[in-house]
Order: sequence, then C-alpha cells, then structure tokens
Amino acid sequence: MFRLALVHLIDSSLCALLSAIARLVDAPAKPTHWLHIIRAPATSRANTAFRHGGYVFLLRATARGLAVTAACTLAAISATTLQAQVSWVSAPISAVHYDVTADSASVGSRKLGVAMTFRTASTKPVVLALPAWSPGHYTLLWFARRVSNFTAESNGSPLEWHMLDYQTWEIIPRAPGEIRVSFKYLADTIDRAVAWTKPNFSFFNGTNLFMYPAGRSLEWGASVTVHTEPSWRVATGMTPSTQPNTFSATRYHDLVDMPFFVGRFAIDSTNVQNHWIRLAMYPDSVMTPALRTRFLGWVDRFVPAEMAVFRDVEFRNYTIFFVADTIVNAGGLEHQNSQMDEIPLARLQDTPASLFSHEFFHSWNVKRLRPADMVPYRYSDAQPTRWLWVSEGITDYYANVALVRGGITDSTGFYNAIAAYIMAADHAGAVSLSDASLSVWVNPANSMSGIYYPKGGLAGFLLDIMIRDASNNSNSLDTVMRTLYNTTYKHGKGFTSSNWWSEVSRASGGKSFDEFRRRYIDGREPMPVDAVLALAGLRVVRDGANGRVRVTETPNASAKAVMVREGILHGDGSSGPRRQP
Repeated sequence: MFRLALVHLIDSSLCALLSAIARLVDAPAKPTHWLHIIRAPATSRANTAFRHGGYVFLLRATARGLAVTAACTLAAISATTLQAQVSWVSAPISAVHYDVTADSASVGSRKLGVAMTFRTASTKPVVLALPAWSPGHYTLLWFARRVSNFTAESNGSPLEWHMLDYQTWEIIPRAPGEIRVSFKYLADTIDRAVAWTKPNFSFFNGTNLFMYPAGRSLEWGASVTVHTEPSWRVATGMTPSTQPNTFSATRYHDLVDMPFFVGRFAIDSTNVQNHWIRLAMYPDSVMTPALRTRFLGWVDRFVPAEMAVFRDVEFRNYTIFFVADTIVNAGGLEHQNSQMDEIPLARLQDTPASLFSHEFFHSWNVKRLRPADMVPYRYSDAQPTRWLWVSEGITDYYANVALVRGGITDSTGFYNAIAAYIMAADHAGAVSLSDASLSVWVNPANSMSGIYYPKGGLAGFLLDIMIRDASNNSNSLDTVMRTLYNTTYKHGKGFTSSNWWSEVSRASGGKSFDEFRRRYIDGREPMPVDAVLALAGLRVVRDGANGRVRVTETPNASAKAVMVREGILHGDGSSGPRRQP
C-alpha cells in the first residue's frame, strides 16, 4: 500500500498540488492507493472524500476554505477524466441465479464457464463486483483478474457495459427485465481459496465466481446450477433443490461460503450425534479403506468434544473437502458447514488430526462467533482485525483440546502441542498479538508472520488455566466462548474488546485482566508461562543447549492444581450439543 501524506498546505498551492496528484494517479501502481491531503489552518475543520475505484482523495478543510478546496479538487479530477464519487451503488436486482459449467471440455481448458441471470425493474445501471478475498484466507487475491470473455445481454441482444475499476462492471439496461452476464474463469491454481481444475475434476469457492450488486445489502437469496458430465459427482454444503445439480442459499454470505467439488472424487460419511459428516476426497484413489477408517474415526471422536463447548449446532450436515496432489499449498480453509484441506500427496499418510479439528472448530469460532470489525464480511477489500489471535490462535488451542478430550491423543501429546506453542513464542521474540493479527494482510517478512496461531494458542491456554483457577474450576475458557457465542453471534453482532475482556473477568469471579491484556496481548512482554502453568500442576523444562521445551506434570501438585489440569484435559462432562436444528 502506497501512502502519501501532505501537511500544512496553503490555499494558493492547493490547486497545483491536486493537479500534480491527479497526474500521479495515472502512473502504474498497485491496486489500492490512499492519498491523504490535509490542509491548514486548524480551526473549524470538516472532512470530505472522493473515491475513484481504488483511489481515495481525503480532504480536510476549514469551513472557510471548503468551497475552494472542493472546486480545485473537482477541476483536478476532471483534468484526468476521473469521475469522483464516494462508492459504486448498483440498481436493485432480484431473482438471481448462477450457472457454472464444469464439464470435461471446460476443465480441460482450465476455464470454468460462469453465467449470472437476474431481473432489474428499471434502466438504471447495474454495478456488479467480484470479491477480492475469501473469508478465513486473509490475503487479497483479486479474483477478477481471472475473468475473461465478459459479456452482458438481455433477450438475446448485447448490452452496453464497461469496467468502473479492476473488479467492478457497470451494465446499462435498455429496459426493465432479465439480464444475463457471462464470462470465463481461469481455474489453474491449486489453493484452498482459489478455483482449480484437473482433467476430471473442479473445485471452486463462491467468492471466485459469484458476482454481487455493489453498494447493496447482501441479504438476498440465489440459486446455482452446475452443468457437468452425467457420471460426475457434485458436492456442496448448499441446500439441494428438486432440479438436477441445482442448489440454493438464502444470503450472499452463505452463497460464497459453501464451496463445490465437481468431478470424479470419493465420498463417504459418518453420523455424529444426529449430524452427517461427509468426507469428500480427490483423487478418488486416495480414499483407501485404511485412510477412510482413520479419518472418519477421528471425526467420531473430536466432533463431540467441540460440540460440547458451544452446546449448539446450526448445521445439519458438514463436509470435509480434501485434496491430495503433488503441488499443494498445504493447509485448510474453514467454511460455515465445511472445510477445504490440501495435503501434498507424498505426505498423505502424515495428515494430522489437528488439521480437521482446527477447521471444524472454526464452524463456531470465526464463522459465527467473530470480532465486531469482521461483521458483516466486506468482500471488496481487506478487513483487518486485532483479534486473529482469538479467531485463529484459540481455535488452534481447541483443536488440540478436542483431540485429548476425544481420546485421539493422550496428555503427553497435548503437552507436546503446548510446548510447541512456547517454543514458537520464544523464537518470535517481542511481538504483540494484536499487531500480528493486523499484519496478516501484508504477509510481513518478520517474526509477526503467522505468530498469532501458536502464540494465540498459548494465550488461550493461559487464560483457560487462570479462569479455572480463579473460579475453582466452575468456569473456563469454554464458558467464555459459549457465553460470547450466545450474547453476540446469536444477537446478530460480533464481539468487541469490552465484550471479550468483560466476559473473561466475569468467568473469573471479577478478576481483572487489564494488566494481562496490556502486557501480553497488546504489549510485547514474554508470556508468564511458568507462573501460570504452575496453577495447573504443570512445569516447563527448557534445554538451554538446543532451545527445546517440554511440558510435564509437577509431582505432588496441589489438589486444586490437579483439578484445573483435569478440567482442561477432560472438559466439563457435557455429552454434547443441547440444541438440534
């Protein structure tokens, strides 16, 4: 991101400056630029902003000089033929339907065919956009860059259209009625957030393909039909209709959060507490009887442990989408009723159970319970938050908690996971979890990169111990997660800093966590690992020679410390969810 700040400018130079900036805007640049123009004097200030695509002109002016500033700004923008506006706003549309062609010809060319039909009630311009990112994958991928052969028509006749910026199209209707736009989408990159094809297979996310009306509410439903080979399978978390390979969603947020497998892949399932959990694997040859038994056996064990934390399950079924290939960006990506996992073919037998348990816990933490600055999702640009240490780090902690509570690993395996957190935090040095959470969007080339996972997991473990210790094990981090889920997500909002720390304090009988937050979350001091682990009858053993760390149980720990430790390892004894849809 390029930033230009100009301070203490006088009226006589403002017009010339704006003209120079207008010429600068025409130069090759990255997709997003923020140009801040701040003028003096400092009395009775007012703000106004003009936006053209990715360019934003922010003017701060006195009431006396605002008219002059606006006039100069408009003149400068006119000189470069830029049309100033705050944001793009589409005419309303209705009856939205998408068609995706993923047959042998399209996957052979590695280009999916996409069409969107809708109705408009006027001749006002319809403005359509594609998302810049997929929630959960905190990277700007600019899916519009993969679009080609864009067309727009109504009743078989072409319509006038043009691009407003790099990810936004404006269509001019000739009359009210149905409009169809279509394009080809390049699907040649294997990544859990990007559409991908092989000669007999396709994977895609809705964020890749499904346009939306810019500037409008996303609380509208749509249907999707997949056109493919008769013998190929289609799997998605969307609701199936009575028409072949046709599915629906009630909101755009749901539409783009339910990915698709299309082609020749293996699929099997298991039922866990009246919820079907499906395992879809590509290529189909990788689902051997042994691997199927191992993977679904893990699901049978860790899913009840995670359901028990929130005691509420909103999805009727869940799908684990799994790809093994020679070239893979290994990892997983969460969705509200599915996950997309990728493993290199050579490491297939080493697939960790924590990959599945991590993404599954996201069904609650981040897909439903999430920070207020990520509600609702905004698809046009980055959506930073200071809370990824909770959304990702604490999710990773619970991934390991679920494995030990489900009996997939033992206490030693759990302690080894905590030791790995400690070593990662030690290696990263003085890093703020809040700063690391914010920085993910730029993929920093320093120790902040990804540290919110292990150090956030460690923070979650320490908070769990302290809450249990302060409440005599009557409350825990489970209590905090469950309460915030019910008081924020269930009321249509995200949690704030006040919500989080107030609930941590309440669960601890009123204990203040202000110092902990200041020193170890927003601050950069080393986590108080030794002191807090002692409250759970645990100790850290460090090998100074090689930096290795072990976590072991303390001999002759107090009864209270053992109670805290056992509470973490075994949970509160709940048998699972108390609400079924």
